[in-house]
Amino acid sequence: MNEKYKKYEIIEKVDISDTVSKFVIYAPFTARNAKAGQFLILRGKEGGERVPVTFVDWDKEAGTITIIIQAIGKSTALFNAFKQGDCFLNIAGPLGAPIDIKNYGTIAVVGGGVGIAEVYPIAKALKDAGNRVVSVIGARNKDLLILQKEMEEVSDVYVPCTDDGSVGKKGFVTDALQETIDGGEKITAGFIIGPLIMMKFVSQLMSKNGVQPYSSMNPIMVDGTGMCGCCRVNVDGKNKFACVDGPMLPSDKINFDELMKRIDEYKKEEKISLDKHNEEGGCGGKCKVGLH
Repeated sequence: MNEKYKKYEIIEKVDISDTVSKFVIYAPFTARNAKAGQFLILRGKEGGERVPVTFVDWDKEAGTITIIIQAIGKSTALFNAFKQGDCFLNIAGPLGAPIDIKNYGTIAVVGGGVGIAEVYPIAKALKDAGNRVVSVIGARNKDLLILQKEMEEVSDVYVPCTDDGSVGKKGFVTDALQETIDGGEKITAGFIIGPLIMMKFVSQLMSKNGVQPYSSMNPIMVDGTGMCGCCRVNVDGKNKFACVDGPMLPSDKINFDELMKRIDEYKKEEKISLDKHNEEGGCGGKCKVGLH
């Protein structure tokens, strides 16, 4: 171990927006073994929630991993109040199945919001494997359209878009992707990360155009090893577990409606927890929370 740093120490923290932060964390075992498409589980303090987060990047030699967290509830708000030099209590990972890195020909990666950060290592790995990479990324506005430079560097075709038109094309990633396909790109496979509703409609669009879609699933998860069954996803009528079978799963057969209903079941409890946390002083005024 590098004696300069403590285990799980935050080496660098960058606030990308009011609710989104990037962390570079010293975690040498995790960094040595991470692969594109995998995730880890974080815990900030004793008794804290175990939160799954997808890798953004890793450096095997430096022993560091990079993640991006959006504050959408109590635990992630607490994480984003951490400072450089603070340490996470636990990191479990890498977890999940890495994606199949091979030459598909021309592939599309589609990222929405914080999903842009999570699709970046996939785009990078597939580019290194010789694929032509078409990247379509989207967010509500320019402040939430993250990693633009990094995504452009690993893309042969780079299409940014925002709901309000503040950067790139105005509109949704589905519109931009369809325009790209209509423009002549012969895409054979697509990798999608973002809000469930976005992944649902991008998957449908890809299937309609003869493209095999894969989406990274983010259901409720507890242990991350396939034992609790909480992260089950209905794929073509069969249960798959996002933590061991995924998180990236072929999404043309996923029952997105059922999954969205299950995820929404605990919205009330999540809000109660966050409200109580804020009433008790929150993060000393440092916690800011955004929307999915």
